[in-house]
Amino acid sequence: MTVEPAQSTDPAFLPKAEFAFPGPLRDRLVAAILDGSKTATTALLAQYEHEGEPLPSVGRRSVVVDSDDRPMAVIEVTEVRVVSLDEVDLTYALDEGEGYTTVKDWRAEQEQFWHSDEMRQALGDPRFTVHDPTPAVLQRFRVTTRLHPSA
Repeated sequence: MTVEPAQSTDPAFLPKAEFAFPGPLRDRLVAAILDGSKTATTALLAQYEHEGEPLPSVGRRSVVVDSDDRPMAVIEVTEVRVVSLDEVDLTYALDEGEGYTTVKDWRAEQEQFWHSDEMRQALGDPRFTVHDPTPAVLQRFRVTTRLHPSA
């Protein structure tokens, strides 16, 4: 029986999960995933639309890569919701595992990232901004496999 690459459990055939852009933020996020404190992540619906990518689905597996593009772990999506930014609650913000203690703190850090020059360039819109009704894709995930010796 042949397994289609999208259904494979072999990390070589799984899509990459890239958190933020390469650099210190990505490395902090990957470390938080590996230590179990980060079990959720947020993207904007606009990112998926701009890239022509389908939304993630429950059960989808991907390979988390670090800033050097090294595979660090396999994660599996356990929940996906699309909500407006003003609907994100404290439980979800805490599950992002980045040390937020309030939704306000979570939102401020997210906006700083989404309003960065890198993100605006990635979206092809130098004036891109978010507001309360901006649709966000909330994902929860679990680590299924650690791939790197230090992971």
